[in-house]
Amino acid sequence: MTQAHQHTSHGDIGHHGHGHGGGHGGTQQDGDSGQAEILELDAEVLAEHIASITAWLPLEVEPRQIVDLGCGTGAGTFALLERFPEAHVTAVDASAGHLQFLREKACARGVSDRVRTVQTDLDTSRWPDLGTPDLVWASASMHHMAHPDRALRSVHELLAPGGMFAVVELDGFPRFLPADATEGRPGLEERAHKATDSFHAEHVPHRGADWGPMLAAAGFDVQDERTVTVDIAGNRSEAVGRYAHGSLQRIRGAAASTLSPEDLAALDELLDVNSPHCVLYRDDLAVRTERTVWAAHRS
Repeated sequence: MTQAHQHTSHGDIGHHGHGHGGGHGGTQQDGDSGQAEILELDAEVLAEHIASITAWLPLEVEPRQIVDLGCGTGAGTFALLERFPEAHVTAVDASAGHLQFLREKACARGVSDRVRTVQTDLDTSRWPDLGTPDLVWASASMHHMAHPDRALRSVHELLAPGGMFAVVELDGFPRFLPADATEGRPGLEERAHKATDSFHAEHVPHRGADWGPMLAAAGFDVQDERTVTVDIAGNRSEAVGRYAHGSLQRIRGAAASTLSPEDLAALDELLDVNSPHCVLYRDDLAVRTERTVWAAHRS
């Protein structure tokens, strides 16, 4: 879709369009490139957590046909291919750039024969032929749907009898800084997040929704629900600094008009790669967020 909107993959600022193409500012290609960079960092930093979710899925039989809705650059696609070595994945997204990136990665990893990509807008009333999957995976993409009820019904019709729908959603954009950061402006990150509330209310009103009742209303039997807490110390991966920098840069775009001049100046210093106070050089970073997973069967 072009207006309203993956993980992601992990949040919404700068992912306006994840799973559906689009984006704000610059050309479509620029938007795809910027989003792809964040999605790749997200996949790298949170790889263990994605793997733990795929391992947890309460499946009685390993799926052979999987659809990844709003696949982005393929974090879920490749985690599912690794978890289910006999499976084939149909990766669906509206972004041609993301799908091209995914195909290149599939070739590099030697699994291109197990991946099919489909470019489509998931907010259209009629989806293309996606086969009859045993498992449909939607990570940080359902809350971007303009008509989530319709999308849920489409998934229900798509699934093989007894098939599973796994919905993975985050509670919001990850936090990276300690609460007392920055010096002179403690609590800066939280205020920056708060400054984006009106953006999210307008563009992604379903973020943070309880998908259990909506799944049940669409005819699914919700078998299980799990919340995964993410707390990754920055010293575990040098990618955390780049992930924080790219994420805060995107938050700035939506928060700039609402933040105080003092907060905006402090945020800009965090983003200035020539400043010794840049977030890239901090040794107190962490990635903190939560993911909730709903595992539902087609009744």
